[in-house]
Amino acid sequence: MAGQIEQPAATPEELRALSHPLSWRILRLCLDTAWTNQQLAERLDVAPATLLRRLRALTATGFLVAETPRRGDKGAWEHPYRATKKTWRLNLEPPNDRHLTAKVDLAILDAHRAEISENDPSASQHTRRAVLRLDPGDQAELNSRVDALLDEFAGREKPGQAPIAILWNAAERPE
Repeated sequence: MAGQIEQPAATPEELRALSHPLSWRILRLCLDTAWTNQQLAERLDVAPATLLRRLRALTATGFLVAETPRRGDKGAWEHPYRATKKTWRLNLEPPNDRHLTAKVDLAILDAHRAEISENDPSASQHTRRAVLRLDPGDQAELNSRVDALLDEFAGREKPGQAPIAILWNAAERPE
């Protein structure tokens, strides 16, 4: 399709790095602000050693970059990390490992669910769910149009505005 942005297929290493909900929570937090292992562990209520494993996997696969070390509040050196936005255009459905792809899908859903449960009940939210019966061509068109719409609105981002978490998942389901 003309104008469609290329989506490189994720490698098995990249899929493994993204197969845990903590990975997605880390990437979301580090999108706008650099966070240290300790800060992330406290925010996510996880042991720092557990989190460090995720940070290393995300850094090794290019989803996070380590920023310049800095002095923390208590004078110790901290190592902050920032998300690279690499997941934005990565095809998470390579045809060679459906099991690993399913784990990534569930990790994304779990991370999104955790973010919703932490939300202020008065926060703006818009939820829709539908079941459609479309042929493969119409399915491809729907996915392409959703991608284009997200790309359009990503170009309209305004600093200082509240982030909006958007999850698009079109999955075939059994009858």
